[in-house]
Amino acid sequence: MHMVFYRTRNKILQKYLEGYYFLDEDEHLNTIRYKTFPNNYSIVSVSRNAEAHYDNGKIMISTSAVQKMNTDIFLRYTEPIEVVYEKAIDEITFYFKPLGIHHFISESNFTLVHKRLMNFTIFPDFNEKMFKIFDLNDREEQIEAIENYWLSKLQVKDFSLMEKLLFEIETSDLKIDEIAQKLQFSRQYINKLFLKHIGKSPTEYRKIHRFRNVIKQVKEVKNLREVTLDNLFYDQSHFHKDFKGFTKSSPSSFFKNVDTQKENVWLFI
Repeated sequence: MHMVFYRTRNKILQKYLEGYYFLDEDEHLNTIRYKTFPNNYSIVSVSRNAEAHYDNGKIMISTSAVQKMNTDIFLRYTEPIEVVYEKAIDEITFYFKPLGIHHFISESNFTLVHKRLMNFTIFPDFNEKMFKIFDLNDREEQIEAIENYWLSKLQVKDFSLMEKLLFEIETSDLKIDEIAQKLQFSRQYINKLFLKHIGKSPTEYRKIHRFRNVIKQVKEVKNLREVTLDNLFYDQSHFHKDFKGFTKSSPSSFFKNVDTQKENVWLFI
């Protein structure tokens, strides 16, 4: 399977969209399996002529008998998801930064996403535009068309309060209750804001943020204990508990099987 992650090129879009990867249809490929692990991105996956079914931590993707576009959105998962393709299909998956997707879709649409993550229609012209992009034979043309399309949908909004909360959650060693007190809000109000705008609780967001930071830093620092302390885990047992919850494996086993040098971290099985 050929997956290449492209970082967003347009400087305006970079603030909202981390990047995207392509999966190309290949009739010679057999079944593909990999695991994906929790992160704080809003993930939008678009596939052509495919069916996706989610059940008990596994997404099964098969080819469709009819021509169609399928769009699935993932906001909140705290355990690994196994992704199984019967064979490679045409797919583009977008990784929006926290809050990023809100600058493209309405608040009411984001609320709907919570209720219907699979086969979701983002914009009235989305499917038609994606069909045209898939039909382009040149990757550079596809990239240009993708970024121009998202730019055409961009509506910059004010999320200064949420940005302040995210900064505190990501960088401070204060407890959530202490952050709420510092900013003169109730804990309940902060929870409500996070669920509304991020799709997960502040506690979930912080744990995933620290987990992902550990993966990122292990690229340069081989001392896992040092990385653990840098990411504000209370102790090794605290780190191991969270890590095992997100990966269903020990840190040593995870780093033995996963190539952390890649832009995105998948475990092929």
